[in-house]
Parts: sequence; structure tokens; C-alpha cells
Amino acid sequence: MAERRVNVGWAEGLHARPASIFVRAATAAGIPVTIAKAGGNPVNAASMLAVLGLGAQGGEEIVLASDAEDADIALDRLAKLVAEGLDELPETV
Repeated sequence: MAERRVNVGWAEGLHARPASIFVRAATAAGIPVTIAKAGGNPVNAASMLAVLGLGAQGGEEIVLASDAEDADIALDRLAKLVAEGLDELPETV
């Protein structure tokens, strides 16, 4: 299983707009991805309610994971999005 640990770069955490950006990016990845707080239970990264339910705050560590083939590229892109608090999924890593 591929995994990335990253600190949330959005000051407001994964709430409202940042969560929406992240969920769209996770869905666009085209593979199943989970997200969890460090040491917490993973949830579906493509589910807005699940991501909001994490309550991840700015600066808090989260874990992105997938067991899909070619997951490394997708996880790198999602990790960059979260770490840098970007407004959209980066085209390249």
C-alpha cells in the first residue's frame, strides 16, 4: 500500500472550500484513496462528508493511502495539494 504523510497547508484546515477542492482532486485521481488523521481511522477521500468529519486542522498531519496500481503519482499530487494549500490540483509534481 502506498502512503503519504503530510501536514495540512490550509490555515483553516480541511473545512468547506479546502475540503471541496481536496475531494474533487481525490475523485479526479481515478483510484480509491483514503485519508486519515495520523493514528486515526481512514475514510474515503472522495466523500465530502467523510473528509469534513475528520475535522483536520491547519498544520495537522494526515495520511493519504491507496493500494491501487500506480497510486504513487496520484498520492504525490494529492499530498502536494494538501501540503501547499493549493486552490487546485497541480498538473505536475
